[in-house]
Amino acid sequence: MRSLFMFALICAPLVGTAKEPVRRLDQSAAVFADIMRTPDKGIPRDLIEKAHCIVIMPGLKKAAFVVGGEFGRGFVTCRNHGGWSAPGSVRLEGGSVGFQIGGSETDLILLVMNQRGRDKLLSGDFTVGAEGEVAAGPVGRTGAAETDAPMRAEILSWSRSRGVFAGVAVKGATIRQNLEENEALYGRKLDNREIVNSGIAPPAAATRLLSLLSQYPSHVVS
Repeated sequence: MRSLFMFALICAPLVGTAKEPVRRLDQSAAVFADIMRTPDKGIPRDLIEKAHCIVIMPGLKKAAFVVGGEFGRGFVTCRNHGGWSAPGSVRLEGGSVGFQIGGSETDLILLVMNQRGRDKLLSGDFTVGAEGEVAAGPVGRTGAAETDAPMRAEILSWSRSRGVFAGVAVKGATIRQNLEENEALYGRKLDNREIVNSGIAPPAAATRLLSLLSQYPSHVVS
């Protein structure tokens, strides 16, 4: 009996670790669905259709901006031959996410608009915020037509805090691949480049998110 109890104690953290990225995938799908539910207040559709990759990080924590440690986790998926890839796990560390950090939690979405940005994002560690690299994304049906940011920036960024969704500046934050959560989802420590580029089958937990993204047909050539 004692041996069974000890086995349960050892396995409990592993079970929790496996459940966490599954829960976060569902949160990511919910964030994207909520934001795109109102076209006049969401990300312009044509930008999603032109994007090479999307990063969704639900529930960034305010406190971590003070201590400068890890404060957000989420997922990246990229287009391959028109469709969206299986998601790779990422975490965001350091830096700042603009004025909307006043809320206790902030949802963050990044669109990667060209191949160079995709290559940087999948390199393993990528610090965002260089000159011309990241811009606050426009909002609404006509937002993309009112700014030349999509023509200049490799990455466009938005955040939602306290129910307010807007383009936001991301400066000095580092996006790192999360091998531990990839292992929890795929059974081994795959890096994000392999997940995105190899055509690996997505986990069942990603079905809702990929289904939502599939509603935006590709306007880019992979």
